Amino acid sequence: MIPAAFQLSARQIAAVKTLLFLACLIPLARLGYGAWNDALGANPLEAVIRNLGDWALNFLLVTLTVTPLRKASGLAWLARLRRMLGLFCFFYACLHVSSYLWLDQFFDWTAIAKDILKRPFITAGFIAFCLLVPLAATSNNAMIRRLGGRRWQSLHRSVYAIAILGVLHYAWMVKLDVTLPLYYAAVAAGLLGLRVWWRVQEKRRQLAGAYLAKPKGRVSPIATRR
Repeated sequence: MIPAAFQLSARQIAAVKTLLFLACLIPLARLGYGAWNDALGANPLEAVIRNLGDWALNFLLVTLTVTPLRKASGLAWLARLRRMLGLFCFFYACLHVSSYLWLDQFFDWTAIAKDILKRPFITAGFIAFCLLVPLAATSNNAMIRRLGGRRWQSLHRSVYAIAILGVLHYAWMVKLDVTLPLYYAAVAAGLLGLRVWWRVQEKRRQLAGAYLAKPKGRVSPIATRR
């Protein structure tokens, strides 16, 4: 039983969402402050691109954490924060991709295409971003009604593939210290592994229920005669 103090009203949830929205903008504000004060290191352009990509991955993993946290705590209102977190993941991913196209490649589409085809970490990141676009486009109630709950859920399960590609994109980009990529990989593996375990348990319950619900056949009196 969850204490009443942790069960929020609609007004309290709205306040939490407002605070969360502002908190999600802090990484961008810090990056802007660093750029304004020339505090992004020897290669500020690379710092901008990587920082935005880091936060896109951070928000992706935080979004995937909402469901396990909700199930463990029993706080149903946490699910109402998931959409905002997912959209902030897309927001930072858009800034990450835009900064790469503009600051790194200067919209040289030929060079960009070669990068996508020849560099594995760019390929993984490009695929992940392409998969992320339809999720962001359908993250509203109108699209849920239009697609239907089952089709919408099937589409949004691609977030698991996006998480794997995002971790690969980050790991393949890092050349020396792989400590952070390993941390990201461990977190992603834990979150995805937990969902696999839930699915296996659900299948077992369904099979057990089907077995118990199956009518027991009556033995024919003729079959028992000897």
